[in-house]
Amino acid sequence: MSSSHELPAASADAPDHCPNCGTPFPNPRPKFCGACGQESNLRAPTLLEFVQQFGGAYISTEGALWRTLWRLLLLPGQLTLEYLAGRRRRYVLPLRLYLTISVLALLSLRLVTSGKIEANTPEFDKTSSSKAIQLENGDTKNIQIGGLGGFKAGLKDGVFFCDKLPESMCKRLERRLTLDHAGMAKEMVQLSERALNNVGTTMFVLLPCFALWLKLIFWDKRMRYTEHLTFALHLHAFWFAMVMLLLIQSEVLSAVAGLAALIYPLIALHRVYRCRWWSTLPRAFVLFVLNLSSIGLVFASFALLTLVS
Repeated sequence: MSSSHELPAASADAPDHCPNCGTPFPNPRPKFCGACGQESNLRAPTLLEFVQQFGGAYISTEGALWRTLWRLLLLPGQLTLEYLAGRRRRYVLPLRLYLTISVLALLSLRLVTSGKIEANTPEFDKTSSSKAIQLENGDTKNIQIGGLGGFKAGLKDGVFFCDKLPESMCKRLERRLTLDHAGMAKEMVQLSERALNNVGTTMFVLLPCFALWLKLIFWDKRMRYTEHLTFALHLHAFWFAMVMLLLIQSEVLSAVAGLAALIYPLIALHRVYRCRWWSTLPRAFVLFVLNLSSIGLVFASFALLTLVS
């Protein structure tokens, strides 16, 4: 006669080893494999269990995401310091954190701006024979597109011009800029949507550039490029979080987000690179100038590709 505390016998179709790592199970069978930690009794999860598997360890109140966000938003540079010190398991990894926040910010940006694109499309003077864009008071507005490479294209008094660009690009630009009034309005809506789609790609391209500027400016710190890239990922994740605050369209939150976007990087640079303030401030200014140049070049390139695509 079996004792009351004896475990029930395993079902006939239950494996006698771990399906994940192949380690034999002892008798009685444990709930989890002692080698890899996977559950020993596997079955298809219920819908509730599936949702818990998705969010249990990631978005719970004691989970890594909330712990990471707390340090990201309130302690400038702390996440980078924790990562470089080897304390990584308790936080969301830098690239995953950046992708999570940037995707949420871009989705929010699309939701907020999608209804405003058509409403903000400029009006056209349908009585004018000129194909240049008209302002609401009837004055002609000339269009000019320019970039760091010295190229110029656009309309001047309704006449198309294009300098220092390949002929194929000039032809595509001419077709877009010399549309009739209805076609121009539709085209501007489509251009706005394509430009919005390219924001995430543009920012992702700028990240390696930002890390490279950090590497050059803080060369004396003898840090690896990937360590600078970690700081860049954390800082850009913070900036995307501030973008979401700006989208709430509250004057108080907008002021807080704008001020934080300027002060936070200075404190983070000071803490992570361990420089005195008299050394941090000029380096931060050089970083600002270099990053602004990168932003101008990359956005101009993507704007041109958006127009000719």
